[in-house]
Amino acid sequence: MHSGFVPMATTPHASSLVAFRNLSFRYGDHAVLENVSLHIPRGKVTALIGPMGAGKTTTLRLMGGEQKAQAGEMLFDGEDVGRMDQTQLYAARRRMGMLFQFGALFADLNVFENVAFPLREHTDLPEALIRDIVLMKLNAVGLRGARDLMPSEVSGGMARRIAIARAIALDPELVMYDEPFSGLDPISLKTAGRLIRQLNDSMGLTSVFVSHELKQTLEIADHVIVLANGRVALEGTPDEVRTSIDPLVAQYVKALPDGPVRFHFPGLPVDEDFALTDGQSHSSFAIT
Repeated sequence: MHSGFVPMATTPHASSLVAFRNLSFRYGDHAVLENVSLHIPRGKVTALIGPMGAGKTTTLRLMGGEQKAQAGEMLFDGEDVGRMDQTQLYAARRRMGMLFQFGALFADLNVFENVAFPLREHTDLPEALIRDIVLMKLNAVGLRGARDLMPSEVSGGMARRIAIARAIALDPELVMYDEPFSGLDPISLKTAGRLIRQLNDSMGLTSVFVSHELKQTLEIADHVIVLANGRVALEGTPDEVRTSIDPLVAQYVKALPDGPVRFHFPGLPVDEDFALTDGQSHSSFAIT
């Protein structure tokens, strides 16, 4: 575990780059987050963990302004992203970098052009400077020599590292990683984890990542937020997660199949559902 982290309970608000205040978000009638408050400390690596469907990726989308909360606030550097107009939102997004699940590289662009894309899209830098920046970012992830390859010519682990280089191309303050370890072999997984940690510290970033790889996550994170059943089950250090006696957190950490985390998606009671006649539509019933 990286040392020097001050638990959020004693951390002043000014040290948080991102904060949710009493935030609620729904997809239709399905509540994903209910009255959630959390903080992302500046300069630290924060992990978002929890069972499938807990709202982790949705939390990243809310941070980036891709989704807007129905209630509460999503603050980025003190400003509510949900209230920003298009110009303000684009300006905020230039201060953010995003690594999507499985990298999401442009298949028809080579490695160099993939990393150069955000620089060409958001700046008027001369080509000579773009070239230097791209090579520096690729060098930081160990893939400067792969700059002329196509995405189809690199491994899954290499593709993830290229996507990291693209995510940091604009020198963002906040970098969000959605499942950076998913589908990687043990060597690539360890490499990706080390990169997230090293880049965060060397570039002075604030990093947030979603992961189900618990061992690697707790090794590199300073701060951990456990989401489940629409709420924050725990927010604290990796050691606090490991030793928590909260039934929900313990169920997740110990990989127990039975516990507070719901197995069934919310719906009609079983007896009512099976009692439906052929002419009745499931869609006519509200999710409970």
